[in-house]
Amino acid sequence: MTTRPLEGKPAAGPRSAAEQARLDQQLREAAWADDVTRAAALVRQGADVNAKDETVQSAYLVATSEGHLELLRLTLEQGAAVDDKDSWNGTGLIRAAERGHSLVVGQLLRAGIDRNHVNRIGYQAIHEAVWLGRDTAAYVDTLRVLVAGGVELTRRSRHEGLTPLQMARTRGHTRLEGVLVKATTTKPPADPDAALLAAATRGDADAVAGALRAGADLEARDDRRRTALLLAVTGDHVDAARVLVAMGADPDALDDRHDTPWLVTGVTGSVAMLEALLPAKPDLTIRNRYGGISVIPASERGHVDYVRRVVGTGIDVNHVNDLGWTALLEAVILGDGGPAHQEIVRILLAAGADRAIADKDGVTALQHARAKGYTSMVRLLDAPAS
Repeated sequence: MTTRPLEGKPAAGPRSAAEQARLDQQLREAAWADDVTRAAALVRQGADVNAKDETVQSAYLVATSEGHLELLRLTLEQGAAVDDKDSWNGTGLIRAAERGHSLVVGQLLRAGIDRNHVNRIGYQAIHEAVWLGRDTAAYVDTLRVLVAGGVELTRRSRHEGLTPLQMARTRGHTRLEGVLVKATTTKPPADPDAALLAAATRGDADAVAGALRAGADLEARDDRRRTALLLAVTGDHVDAARVLVAMGADPDALDDRHDTPWLVTGVTGSVAMLEALLPAKPDLTIRNRYGGISVIPASERGHVDYVRRVVGTGIDVNHVNDLGWTALLEAVILGDGGPAHQEIVRILLAAGADRAIADKDGVTALQHARAKGYTSMVRLLDAPAS
């Protein structure tokens, strides 16, 4: 892997062994605390993401076991030894799979980690996810990502002599068993790309994983230029989207209508999908065919919970679309004046929406509310700014 130096990182200079050890220890402490800002500063000073303490922990390995995705990305950018081993002779993939950190598992698989390494007690990552995990959504996601990433599915553990599927049955993990039954009995599709798009459309997360395992292009497009992730988002198929995001699907891929997976969340108003896409770092500034960003259609459509969540991402609540409207203007002009749109106006104002911004005709949100007889909105918009 190519190391990308952090901006502002000084050239290496003379440093005593004690000074280096102090820096490395501080980096490990920042890793345990998931303090990415502090960790980045320490790396700039020369701390080593691969330096281990007496318990065979490094900042990189800590990120894998604790599920610290941004910290993991930092360590990978700074030359983490991807196949490094812990005190159990286990890789970061094994550590992440045991804890059910599906996004970390996906990141590591994409970084080229050894998918099938066996640790000193005879377990691969998939064994630990099943035998030491739980029958929960987090482990279902993790198992699907492992399947998508091409790990071995039928090797027996050294001591128990059980395959992952047998482990799931022994533990009574019915959800994990279902994933493994499909993964080990379904015939690979003849056309993986088509299978991926079809699976995403119907929200079949196991089939999504199977198609990726069979070699499907993660960014394959249909005849409308829609990717699997966009199709999953359009149908609000969150389980399928989580697999795709973990495997690196692009949240900004534009279709022929200038929609992206992220932009469509503003139309559907799905907070669960919003949360599923955020780890993929979507571009919050990409505009739809009307020149708007996701908070604008969400405000128009009365998606209260979505607006409440999306304003916390740092999205520009004062963005003006091609019609000359902000989210606040759309909530008034295209809303019905009822409780949902009133609450959206309240949320937008609290998030810093500028009530003085007028449309192309010079009419403000307050003036529109008065013209429509939306008395509750008038009170909100006419109240002194807090």
